[in-house]
Amino acid sequence: MVRAGAVGTHLSTSSLDIFGDLRKMNKRQLYYQVLNFAMIVSSALMIWKGLIVLTGSESPIVVVLSGSMEPAFHRGDLLFLTNFREDPIRAGEIVVFKVEGRDIPIVHRVIKVHEKDNGDIKFLTKGDNNEVDDRGLYKEGQNWLEKKDVVGRARGFLPYVGMVTIIMNDYPKFKYALLAVMGAYVLLKRES
Repeated sequence: MVRAGAVGTHLSTSSLDIFGDLRKMNKRQLYYQVLNFAMIVSSALMIWKGLIVLTGSESPIVVVLSGSMEPAFHRGDLLFLTNFREDPIRAGEIVVFKVEGRDIPIVHRVIKVHEKDNGDIKFLTKGDNNEVDDRGLYKEGQNWLEKKDVVGRARGFLPYVGMVTIIMNDYPKFKYALLAVMGAYVLLKRES
């Protein structure tokens, strides 16, 4: 009976060693996955910063949030922007601009441009689907936009790709659930 007890003790010690190895391996895998996740996030940030430098725009990709530019752009379209300072602003161009006091940039068409003798440019915008110009959207007392207000100029678009962003903003619980699932997938996925 002493032998049987010794064998049982030996087996339980071996099984504890296996669980210890598994715990160590899981920690190692978890560290690897956390590092992998951090690399994905930092790569995305580097790509974003690279796009900012290449396009000259503080926000090189934006989503159309309203129907004010229909039929040119629809709600949910993803716009690609550039904002090179040397390019002149022309009537008919679609620009994305920020207005003081508003957090969300606006996508509208330039309808009038006034250039002063000293080279300063002021312009007026309007949504294609709107009845009136944008003076009512500008800050109080402002009748024209200047180049400093421009975030970028539309150079291309992907239709409806930005609907995911709109849905996540309209339903924040969905956004957090989706982010949690994606984070869990990246952290818990095992490499083969």
